[in-house]
Amino acid sequence: MNPIWTVGLMTGTVLDGNIDVALLKTDGERIVEFGPFTLAPYPQETRALLEETLQAARAWNFEGAEPEIFARAEKVLTEAQSHAVRQLVEQVGLTMADIGVVGFHGQTVLHRAPTKDRIGATRQLGDGALMSRMLGCKVAYDFRSTDVAAGGQGAPLAACYHAALLKDVAIDGDSAVLNLGGVANVTWTDGKDQLVAFDTGPANAPINDFIKRHGKGEMDRNGQYARQGKVDEERLARLLTHPYLTARYPKSLDRFDFTADMAGDLGLEDGAATLTAFTASAVGKALDLLPTRPKRLIVSGGGRHNPVLMEMLADRAKVEVIPAEKFGWRGDAVEAECFAFLAARVLRGLPISFPSTTGAPEPMTGGKLAG
Repeated sequence: MNPIWTVGLMTGTVLDGNIDVALLKTDGERIVEFGPFTLAPYPQETRALLEETLQAARAWNFEGAEPEIFARAEKVLTEAQSHAVRQLVEQVGLTMADIGVVGFHGQTVLHRAPTKDRIGATRQLGDGALMSRMLGCKVAYDFRSTDVAAGGQGAPLAACYHAALLKDVAIDGDSAVLNLGGVANVTWTDGKDQLVAFDTGPANAPINDFIKRHGKGEMDRNGQYARQGKVDEERLARLLTHPYLTARYPKSLDRFDFTADMAGDLGLEDGAATLTAFTASAVGKALDLLPTRPKRLIVSGGGRHNPVLMEMLADRAKVEVIPAEKFGWRGDAVEAECFAFLAARVLRGLPISFPSTTGAPEPMTGGKLAG
């Protein structure tokens, strides 16, 4: 297949109020050109609806009929994201006829990893058929369900895109990609036949929730509260005994598997510092599990904007930490670009998950295609 223009969409579990939209020219194997990227803000009422939906999903917990709010939220977010796609495409002088496929991740409302006794479960809200009708083009969506049904973790899915990015940077296993979203995930490859990816632990979600709980905004902007605080080393040491952190990959997390409650009764500054140190230390434990411990981490995602988190990563994970931009990547766009890349792979029937990334029984194609 010749390279095509694809559009990728992502809204993270931290609900920062934005739809990430990225254009990418790719054939699903090579990245030919980075197109424009934008953050399209949700209306406040949509954001409130999604937060209510997340709460309903936790109460539901895959038991019984889905909450009524799911259908309502799905329609609203599909319409909002369709509008964001069309807006970006037209702003850059293209039309929807120029777009080969849209990768529509949808909003994860609940994710449950498999255990040895049961397969996992995952739910992303997003009506790919509706988006396809609205935009008049092919839409790839529901990327995780096939993997989960086959016994895989359903996450992380970014591995093959991260590996494509790493091809131009490092092929010796000395570098890995770390994405700091609501949850943190790492991708490592030796550039030959080994590709490993898994969730390392939480990233921004517990910190953001802790800051919100104290009425100080949506996040610890620039790490201002963590910088003023003192890490409770005793509490941190206890938190780091969590069995997830030393469990072998493949493994994945839900956004609420590690929560702001880890800070206990600590005050604002000390709690922020301790939660930030936990994220960084958990990454260090994850690097110890890789076939070769990388010497440097190329960091994407919102967490790289937090200088205290970046400093703690270098110090506590004992690794060189480099923002994605140093390599010409767009750190805020990587997740959306990933689903543009995966959409091209869905179109071609190429695998999007692997035994060493999600625990799928074999390299698996996935995603549904509408249009």
